[in-house]
Amino acid sequence: MNETPAAKKHSLILDNRRKLSLTGAEDVSGFNEESVAVKTSAGTLIIKGSGLHIDKLNLETGDVNVEGMINSLQYIGSDSSRSRFSKLFR
Repeated sequence: MNETPAAKKHSLILDNRRKLSLTGAEDVSGFNEESVAVKTSAGTLIIKGSGLHIDKLNLETGDVNVEGMINSLQYIGSDSSRSRFSKLFR
């Protein structure tokens, strides 16, 4: 029998648009001073702003802290959430 591993619990805490703490991180796929892309159990989270830097990164526990001026947070769904029709037009 194949067992599917349980997804990590995912949460966000944004403090005064200057510090973002998140749990449930699986990978950081890219970052610079204007954006950070974090793969989470809820999909890929795109963090945009200025002067961004990763203050803490522990992928074993899934904890990530990002500091800087945070202007937007956007989730991009995982492949499992996309319809079969949309996969045809990649």
